Amino acid sequence: MGSSQAILQTKTIEVAIVGNPNVGKSTIFNQLTGLKQKIGNYPGVTVDKTVGSCEIKDKKFSLIDLPGTYSLHPNSEDEVIAHRVLNSYDQSEHPDYAMVIADASNLERGLLLCSQIMDLGIPMALVINMVDLAEKNGIEIKAFSLFKSLGIPILLTDARKPKGIEEIKDLLYTENFLEAPGFIKMDDILSETLSNAIQSKFGLKTSYQAFQLLGFQEQESILKKEQKDWLEALVIAHDFNLAKAQIQETEMRFGLISKVLEKATLKKPIESKNLTRTLDKILIHQIGGYAVFLGIMLVIFQAVFSWAEFPMDLIDGLFANISQWLTEHLPAGAITSLLAEGIVPGIGGIMIFIPQIALLFGFLAILEGTGYMSRVVFLMDRLMRPFGLHGKSVVPLVSGVACAIPGIMATRNISNSKERLITILVTPFMSCSARLPVYIILIGLAMPNENYGFVNLQALTLLSMYILGIVAVLASAWILNKILKTKEKSYLIIELPIYRIPGWKDVLITMYSKSKTFVVEAGKVIMAISIILWVLASYGPSERMAQLDTEREVAIQGLEGEALLESENNFASKKLEASYIGILGKTIEPVIRPLGYDWKIGIALITSFAAREVFVSTIATIYSIGGDVDNELTIREKLAQETDPITGAPIFNTATVFSLMVFYAFAMQCMSTLAVVYRETKSWKWPVIQTVFMTGLAYFAALITYQLLS
Repeated sequence: MGSSQAILQTKTIEVAIVGNPNVGKSTIFNQLTGLKQKIGNYPGVTVDKTVGSCEIKDKKFSLIDLPGTYSLHPNSEDEVIAHRVLNSYDQSEHPDYAMVIADASNLERGLLLCSQIMDLGIPMALVINMVDLAEKNGIEIKAFSLFKSLGIPILLTDARKPKGIEEIKDLLYTENFLEAPGFIKMDDILSETLSNAIQSKFGLKTSYQAFQLLGFQEQESILKKEQKDWLEALVIAHDFNLAKAQIQETEMRFGLISKVLEKATLKKPIESKNLTRTLDKILIHQIGGYAVFLGIMLVIFQAVFSWAEFPMDLIDGLFANISQWLTEHLPAGAITSLLAEGIVPGIGGIMIFIPQIALLFGFLAILEGTGYMSRVVFLMDRLMRPFGLHGKSVVPLVSGVACAIPGIMATRNISNSKERLITILVTPFMSCSARLPVYIILIGLAMPNENYGFVNLQALTLLSMYILGIVAVLASAWILNKILKTKEKSYLIIELPIYRIPGWKDVLITMYSKSKTFVVEAGKVIMAISIILWVLASYGPSERMAQLDTEREVAIQGLEGEALLESENNFASKKLEASYIGILGKTIEPVIRPLGYDWKIGIALITSFAAREVFVSTIATIYSIGGDVDNELTIREKLAQETDPITGAPIFNTATVFSLMVFYAFAMQCMSTLAVVYRETKSWKWPVIQTVFMTGLAYFAALITYQLLS
């Protein structure tokens, strides 16, 4: 008896936290779990699930933070997830209890979702959050009256305060969850014969589960084709109209909810001082709203760009010092070279993005927490839709100007799978900060530093590259919108919540979790590709590489200072040409010659796949440029002197430079971005299609540019 009791006490209790968007659901989850969270994916879909653990006295709980949803009708991926977890088709995902979070200021909307979960027959409790804000608006909630009407435990709380969290912990510890008696009579919507047939076939215990299965069968990957065919035949035989039934269900629920709230709530007259309404006159104004948004995003972008620069430089310097230390203190050889030139730089290439990712998602969490992000989505939806994008696409696209990686990760707020996919695929067209050093070097080669009035010619050229990226985004999105087909309906349902101060603990947890997800998930792929690139650049046919080593030993004898450095750089360039990646550069030279590129530029294009900014350091090595590779002027001068051995003409002429800039504006040359696209889509299909499309577009655009200007 004692042994079984111990087993029962150590059993982890699973609780699903579900509610509408903007009701404080994630705040409650973060307050309960802290950093004890892990992010995975639900089988068959791209939406993340966040699971956290907490211990309350002698009990262990696993909390599932479900995506915010307004109902259980599966019209989007978010609602599909809520449906899948709360129903019992997949027992491995089925929780022990459901804790429904509702906004005290908008209880009618919250009770729609709550009543649906009640009819599923899951032991549950209702937490009515942000009661303090409701009281300020003159809303009084009679908890006991509500309990008598619903038949489930009711908790009134403000989860942003310690007292509120302690009350929720007490609710969990006592396992004060009850199976509701049911909210509506399904007989008026789903005939008893039809319901019994479905319940018997699939082992369901409530009529509402049967009704939900009818509406969910297309999205349910667990169902076999024969089961779906059986359901379809049953619907036809009973002449059942699902859309009409769902409308009838919603009307019935709201009718009963109104009667419940008449008894359970009291509205007191208060003096109007609606700050939210006053701010909205400015923030969602048809003209002023866009100006405010652009100003806010400019401030955020500048902050992310400038604040991240210092920690990114520290990270970059740290890993450079580690590589140098390894080279100096470990015996020379392949293992040392792999560590110092492959693995350590690969890890550095992952870690260097953390400041940008953390800061960007921190700012986005602040905008979300204040309630402003909902206004942005509402404001931008009308502009984005003709191109196949969603109002929520604007945040990832603007983020892409800093870095495509956090931009793509920010698409998780887009519920429509097609619009989310389109946003993921087109975001890399935005000119990110990694392209900036490439543009600066190349523009300096082709354009004079002259002013026309107040306009600098080089600055104007740089601006045109950013505009070119935006045009590519909109055109590609329009094309993808015509090509991609989906049965999923696209519409915008969004609440404009009241403005409030964000929860700073939530912001910090968001920054931590997003950074951790990137490092763990995307980092695996980045590391693998970094090592592959190192191997290709470090090794070549053994006879040729050995011959070069012998020639180098003879050539450097007696040399010192600049002469020694010049000789070393010369042989480094020769070894690169003889390496496998050099051979690859020679192999692709006939393909890239029409663009104005030689094999050396070809190598820079290949190595740029690791990161676009690698172009600068690669051409510095290939063209045997001594000194600091970050010295743009030195690189520019040396490149300007390079000539084509065949024609004798300058290699980096105006046509070649503009061809290169156009190529870099369009090409997918960032393995980090590909890794994140793979992670977000859960498939290599889309990263491959994205790479082929962007590279093809880059090639033909660069070809046209070179041929027109040469």
